[in-house]
Amino acid sequence: MRIVLVHPTGSNWIPGKKDITAVANRMVPLGLLSIAAYLEREGHTAYVHDCLGPKAVSGNAAHVQSVLSLDPDLVGFSATTSGFLDACDLAARIKAGDPRIEVVFGGVHVSGMGDVLLERFRQIDYLCMGEGEATLAELASGRNVSEIAGLAWRDNGRVVTNPPRTHIPDMDTLPFPAYEKLDGFPEGYNLPLFSYIHTPGATMITSRGCPYQCSYCDRSVFKRGYRFNSAEYIYDHIKYLRNRFHVRHINIYDDLFTADRPRIRKLCELLISQPPGVQFNCAVRVGHADEALLEMLKQAGALQVSVGVESGDPDLLAVHKPGVYIGAVRDTVDRIKKSGLRVKGLFMMGLPGETVESIKKTGDFVMSLELDDMNMTKFTPFPGAPVWKTIREEGTLDEDWRKMNCLNFVFLPKAVDSIETLDQLYNLHVKRFYSDPKWRKRFRGRLWEHRKSLWCLIRSLPTFLSAMRTFEPKKE
Repeated sequence: MRIVLVHPTGSNWIPGKKDITAVANRMVPLGLLSIAAYLEREGHTAYVHDCLGPKAVSGNAAHVQSVLSLDPDLVGFSATTSGFLDACDLAARIKAGDPRIEVVFGGVHVSGMGDVLLERFRQIDYLCMGEGEATLAELASGRNVSEIAGLAWRDNGRVVTNPPRTHIPDMDTLPFPAYEKLDGFPEGYNLPLFSYIHTPGATMITSRGCPYQCSYCDRSVFKRGYRFNSAEYIYDHIKYLRNRFHVRHINIYDDLFTADRPRIRKLCELLISQPPGVQFNCAVRVGHADEALLEMLKQAGALQVSVGVESGDPDLLAVHKPGVYIGAVRDTVDRIKKSGLRVKGLFMMGLPGETVESIKKTGDFVMSLELDDMNMTKFTPFPGAPVWKTIREEGTLDEDWRKMNCLNFVFLPKAVDSIETLDQLYNLHVKRFYSDPKWRKRFRGRLWEHRKSLWCLIRSLPTFLSAMRTFEPKKE
């Protein structure tokens, strides 16, 4: 069967503002690439059409023509909440262009919302809930839909949801993602600016699932179990990216990359004894980053380590990120800096229970850590997250899926008077961090080291200047 897997453009910025996401950080659609590789191994012909790709056409009409030109039997969409409606528009246009084509949707929004989507959106034939590789392969093979685990479908207009699919137990049985399916990879898929030294860059995920229960995290696809690739598989994957695509830096996007100590020890031993010539960034969990681990990561080629903090208010942490404490955050950050690694803090503003005072606590805490970089997400409740069940009891929700991308405030906590106040506090916070003299001194000291990022910034300077004005506090 001929299958086209589509990554829709979606809504990736702030309404009315200049979208710089493709310039600042163009992400590889790893989930689709994994499914494409699996389908090809099963004997099917798979294509990946990335609407956000560096060589992609502009506008949904053009995207549809590109998809139709591949003469697919089946078109699959992987959609986030903010990208779902855009994917639905593409699906409807594809159906109008060739009614024989079947359409399947998967991804976090589908797994979080469930079969209600089939009732509301007639252009969708099937929903793939949970992991997509085996489900899509069975659908493409022509297996009776009633026998395909993890699939939702229609039987004479009646929505049927099959039993859930068992997770792939051994992730080493999966082929490497089909990066070669992306037009313009790797040069056109740039990592976040100033997060790397060498180019080109690539991304990788080496585990699925998470045993923790943070309130805001959507675990509807991989659930709470924790599975991972072996150290040998990861090392071979890194070598593959280096040898096939000349990749020099990899961002590893696992939430719990270092959770299994024997795996990381073995991987670091391989990277140290047989260095592939690749640097990488990864994340560590607060309280689980001792000196020996950090030293191993540094010797193995790590450049920057991210730490999920979310808030500087202990009461909010107790509710939304249990097991993480202010003192442990400070200790973890100090250990990372002493090891010679760079440290990036990940935070969130606008959580249920947030107040103006708690936002101030977080801002002060961020500044006290003297981080190398910081990311502040605008809290967005997703249907698959634990907080979704009670979100309307905690404040006011604007359930506009197009704005639910962590770049817009769609939830207003009870103790904050308006979205405008949240936006103003957010802008003040971002400006305060990047205006800090200590941070600017550290940044200037590394500017030549990051000359490739600097050149990218200069080439797109008008776009970045426009984006910077987004974070200017509104004048009274």
